[in-house]
Amino acid sequence: MADAGELYEQDFLRWTEQQATALRRAAKDSNLPLDWENLAEEIESLGKSQRAALRSQLRRILRHQFKLEASPAIEPRRGWEESIRDARVEIEDMLQDSPSLRREVDRLIAEQTPIAGNLAAADLRGCGEAADAVWTRLEEGGFSADQVLGDWFPETAVR
Repeated sequence: MADAGELYEQDFLRWTEQQATALRRAAKDSNLPLDWENLAEEIESLGKSQRAALRSQLRRILRHQFKLEASPAIEPRRGWEESIRDARVEIEDMLQDSPSLRREVDRLIAEQTPIAGNLAAADLRGCGEAADAVWTRLEEGGFSADQVLGDWFPETAVR
């Protein structure tokens, strides 16, 4: 197993989990006047913030993928595609810093798909567009991790 310094460099999320556990154990054996539990919670929250950022970026990609697939509009398409590309880069950076987050991608996509679908449908309705394709995609199970994280974009709905 990598020492704590190496783990910090290799997988920040796992490091935060390991350090929080170690602080809680140390609290039982120490007479130092430190707020051990809150220190552990603060370190844990650093890892949780990475998970929250991943969740947010996945939701952003999914929302735009739903709109790209459902909307016949031409003008916002380029912005949605740029946003997806930006989010994919952000996610790759996160996964490079915390490779253990990769094991959570499928679960987070499944969790965020209905939320992103509802947001996309609301966006489309707000612009006077139908959201039928969003509901159809949701019924079909949404998008795969490869579609979300790869270089895939939905077929254009432009008619």
